[in-house]
Amino acid sequence: MLTRRSFTLLCGSAAFAQAPADQVEVDWLDARKLTVEGLAFPDRKDPWDRLPARAEGVVRKEVWALSRDSAGALVRFTSGAAQLRARWSLTRKSLAGANMTAIGASGLDLYVRTGPASWRWLAVGRPTNAPVIEAVLASGIPAGQREYLLYLPLYNGVRSLEIAVPKGASLQPAAPRPPARKPIVFYGTSITQGASASRPGMCHPAILGRWFDRPTINLGFSGNGRMEPEVLKLVAEIDAAAFVLDCLPNITAKQVEERTEPGVRMLREAHPDTPILLVEDRNYPQGFLLPSPRERNQSSQAALRAAFQRLQKAKVPHLYYLPAAQLLGDDGEATTDGSHPSDLGFVRQAKAFEKPLRKMLK
Repeated sequence: MLTRRSFTLLCGSAAFAQAPADQVEVDWLDARKLTVEGLAFPDRKDPWDRLPARAEGVVRKEVWALSRDSAGALVRFTSGAAQLRARWSLTRKSLAGANMTAIGASGLDLYVRTGPASWRWLAVGRPTNAPVIEAVLASGIPAGQREYLLYLPLYNGVRSLEIAVPKGASLQPAAPRPPARKPIVFYGTSITQGASASRPGMCHPAILGRWFDRPTINLGFSGNGRMEPEVLKLVAEIDAAAFVLDCLPNITAKQVEERTEPGVRMLREAHPDTPILLVEDRNYPQGFLLPSPRERNQSSQAALRAAFQRLQKAKVPHLYYLPAAQLLGDDGEATTDGSHPSDLGFVRQAKAFEKPLRKMLK
């Protein structure tokens, strides 16, 4: 028979991770003193916002509200500690969504570097209550200095974030990226923002950031990635390695026709040589049978292809194109709700993005 004592021994570190937080005396550090990535604008209203304070009243109120979610923000640090904790304060009480786990929407996601360009998942910070959450991320870590990467929530805002290690243990900022290692900037919809990733590190901008070992900027705005000039003007301020425009899920064929070419030209004027990737809308998996979603895909994709061809004919340089067929596969198994990718869908989508991005980043 499994006694309470033998169950504890079998559980090992899992049992320790659930121990009361005051068992180990720790030192707390504001995460802003570590190496912060994923935030393009220095003039923010709150520390973890994604758009500058001056965007309020310029972009639509829905975009501004969503820009205060911390999607894509992350902290890199080094530590030799045997235990890592986090304490974070959320802006909203709702921890999950109809198609989002609480961990993905409001939690933290910890990775550890295992090689020159290799990261492995290690732990999550589970959001159990709001607004302030404290959690042991990992414990029983073997001795040795390591580099870590901690993602912030995808669908909640963060007022503050602190990381703790046992007293006397090391905790320092990770080395900054070389100046030439500029970020990949993604402008898009709820899919770009991360719906329905199970945890913050599983949306495709985050996956690609690890694969390429470079910063990414997530400017996905759920339901509101509409290729708008007010947003694109801000995007154009970013000194990027590449721009990804992935707005088709939120705009009709007519809007695609009206907005694609002016948007590309705005970016090209500000950045004559920076590659731009135009992305078709992912195919709705139910479109194999239902005509309405199939026709929605076909019309917007045709409009984007036509805009791309016109831009090519006008000799606008450094343009790339990603067709829909490569994004989610054709087995219907890669979404949670017929629209937003599951973790499987995000991995497939990242693999599809990787091919053109490799060419673009050469």
